[in-house]
Amino acid sequence: MDEERLKRLTLGTLLLPALAVIAAGLAASPVAPVTQKAAAGTPVILDTDIGDDIDDTWALVLLLKSPELDLRLVTTTYGKAEYRAKLAAKILTAAGRAGVPVGLGAGGRAGTGGQEAWVKGYDLASYAGKVHQDGVRAMIDEINASSRPVTLISIGPSTTVAEALRRDPSIAAKTIFVGMQGSVRRGYDGGPVSAEWNVKADIPAARRALLAPWKKMIITPLDTCGLVRLAGERFRTLRDSPEALVRVLMENYRIWAKKAAKDELGQSSVLFDTVAVYLALPGPKPLLEMEGLSIDVTAEGLMRVAPGGRAMSAATAWKDLGAYENWLTEKLAR
Repeated sequence: MDEERLKRLTLGTLLLPALAVIAAGLAASPVAPVTQKAAAGTPVILDTDIGDDIDDTWALVLLLKSPELDLRLVTTTYGKAEYRAKLAAKILTAAGRAGVPVGLGAGGRAGTGGQEAWVKGYDLASYAGKVHQDGVRAMIDEINASSRPVTLISIGPSTTVAEALRRDPSIAAKTIFVGMQGSVRRGYDGGPVSAEWNVKADIPAARRALLAPWKKMIITPLDTCGLVRLAGERFRTLRDSPEALVRVLMENYRIWAKKAAKDELGQSSVLFDTVAVYLALPGPKPLLEMEGLSIDVTAEGLMRVAPGGRAMSAATAWKDLGAYENWLTEKLAR
């Protein structure tokens, strides 16, 4: 036997026991499941009045393009439940996400809105995913079943959320509430403080939801979300995008805006709800000024900074609105 071959055999003999120990350790190690769990996105429920203002549709598409967020359920709110559920289900299908359940929320089922033409003839029973006829119960069950706190993104009046809290108040302590809600120091278009729609549309529900003892509470009031529009090159990038889900978004926007052709769209409407999705993403929010405030909700639907109010983190000003609009454009176009 030559010397080189003898060296190789000797080395192999010495290494075999060590390799066996390593293999045994890997087989017993929890590394694989831990890595998988760490890689999973933040569990999210979206509660939306999609189908009224088009910004909910922008927010849903943004959420679907955010792998950091694990969308577990979409619930409708503030009535028109069947119309809203059809919109959500058809968009989820277009995104290849028909595994996401849709729940018909509180406030009634009848009614329609500005995107009706896009879902005309769509049968909700054809949705490949689960459709919960009781979306309130689906929300409660999803929160209670999760091994991690669920982030509830509320971008409509609080009708469904308030009913879930009424049925099971314990869900608040297990949930991170992120909302597009209210007006703290500025109102619409940067004007005076005003009663924001998601609050004033159902004030009793808003008071129940916004003053509940959530595990954590974060809001984007009109102070920040009311300033977001995409125009110029940013908007044209999306309007002319060949990406399938962006084309779905633009077609819905065209119908909602009552335009005959996509080229007639020159800029977005105010994209209030997209900021709530941004706030739900993990990590710091360097583009926003976040303040820890104690807030009460008056009987008239106004937010007031007041001692004894609900402690929450509020995005009260932009540090760089242009950078956010760039981020939003790039995230959607990707």
